[in-house]
Amino acid sequence: MSFHNPIVEAGVAGLTALFRDRAVTPSEATETYLARIERLNPMLGAVTATDAEGARAAAEASGGRWRNGEPLSNIDGVPIAVKANIAIAGLPWTSGVGAYRGRIPARDAETVERLRAAGAVILGALNMHEGALGATTDNLAYGRCYNPYRHGWTPGGSSGGSGAATAAGLCAAALGTDTMGSVRIPSAYCGVFGFKPAKGFISTAGVEPLSWTYDHVGVHARSAEDARLLAVAASGQEIGSQAVQGPIAVLDFEGQVEVDAAVADAFAAAIEAARKAGLQTTSLRLSDYDFSRLRRAGLLVGEAEGAVVHAAALAEDPEGFSPEFRALLDWGAGQPAIKLARAYRDLAKAVAEVEALLAPFAGLLTPTAPQTAFPFEQGAPANQADFTALGAFMGAPAVAFPTGLSPDGLPLSGQIIARDAATALALAEALSSPFARSTPSGFSA
Repeated sequence: MSFHNPIVEAGVAGLTALFRDRAVTPSEATETYLARIERLNPMLGAVTATDAEGARAAAEASGGRWRNGEPLSNIDGVPIAVKANIAIAGLPWTSGVGAYRGRIPARDAETVERLRAAGAVILGALNMHEGALGATTDNLAYGRCYNPYRHGWTPGGSSGGSGAATAAGLCAAALGTDTMGSVRIPSAYCGVFGFKPAKGFISTAGVEPLSWTYDHVGVHARSAEDARLLAVAASGQEIGSQAVQGPIAVLDFEGQVEVDAAVADAFAAAIEAARKAGLQTTSLRLSDYDFSRLRRAGLLVGEAEGAVVHAAALAEDPEGFSPEFRALLDWGAGQPAIKLARAYRDLAKAVAEVEALLAPFAGLLTPTAPQTAFPFEQGAPANQADFTALGAFMGAPAVAFPTGLSPDGLPLSGQIIARDAATALALAEALSSPFARSTPSGFSA
C-alpha cells in the first residue's frame, strides 16, 4: 500500500522501527492518525468515538519509554482502533445497537487491557453491523460505514469499521470480532489482512457476544506481520515463525458455492502463486459439507444465542433495536429446542468430518468471500459467509489476504485455514506476495 505518508505507510512493524530510529515519535504518529480521522472519517463513517485526550497521553508516555530505550513491546506507541462491541473504558460500548448508546464501561475488555499494557495507543471505537449480526455495516443508529474503495458500497461486516479504517489509514491496525466471517469478510472487501486466531486465543472477556459458541476476537492489518504483532499483544501469547510443513489443500467448490468470475480468477492466481512458491497443492472437495445448509445452521445458533444476550435490553428498550435486528433476535428466540439441538449436532459432525479430511494438510486454501464488495442498495448475497463460516465452526486459525483488484477496481481476497497461527500467517504472506498492494483513492495522502 502506498499512502504517500511515511507514518501511515509504516503500518505497525514499520512504525516501531521509526520510533526506534527516532525518526518519528509516538506523539507525531498519534497526531497524524487523529488528523486523518477528523479529515476523512466524515466520508467513511468508520469511527464512532475517539479518545483524543487519552491517546495523546498514552503517546507521550510511550515517547518517554522509546527515548529511554525501554519500550514495553513491539507495538509500544502504535495507534490502534477497536470495534464497538469491545469495551473501551470511558467510551460508549454500543455493539452498534442504539439501545446501548449510553453504556459507558468503567473497565477495558481484557484484550484492550493487554494492548494498553503493551503500550499501544487506543484511538477510539469503530462502527460495526448492529449487534455483529450481518455483513454490510449499514447501521441505522450510527450511520453507514462505506467501503474506502468505492463510496456507496459496503465494507462488509460485521467488523466493517475495522476493515475500512485499516484500509483507509485511520489507524495502524484494528481489533474486530468474527463469528462466521466478521473479521475476514470486511478485510476481503477492503483489501487488507484479516486474521482470526484459534477460538479463545484472544480473550473475549469484556466483548459483547453474539454467539458464545462461535465468537472470536481477531485483527485487521495491512500486512501479515502487522497482524501477527497485534494478535500477540492483544492475546499475551506468542506466535512463532515457522516454515510451512506439508502440502496444502485447495478447495474445489464447483457446483457447491456460486463464485463471481473475478473471485474465481483471483483464486486461480493464488493457487498458481502457491505452486511458484514451491508449495505442494492438492485439490480437495468437501462432498459431504453442505455450505448453504450449515451456514444457515450457524445463523440459527447466532440468532438464538444473540436473543439470550440481548433479552434484557430488548425488553427494556425494544425501539433501541432496528426492526431488522429485532426480527432476527425474535426469530432466534422462537425456534424450538429440537431445531437448535439439531444445528449444534450437525455443525459438530461436519467439523469432525472436515478435520479428518484436512489432517494430511498444512492448510486449506479458499476464496474469502464468493463476491467482491457491492452497493448497499443491492442487498447482501446469502452466501457471503459460505467459506469463512467453516473456519469459525472449526475454531481454527484463518487469514484473509489480498489478491489484487478486480477489473472494476475492487479488492479481491483469498483465505487460508490452517492448523496453527504461525502456519496460517506464513501462508498468507507467501500467497499474497505476488499481488500488487493498492491504496483506496482519496485516502492515499
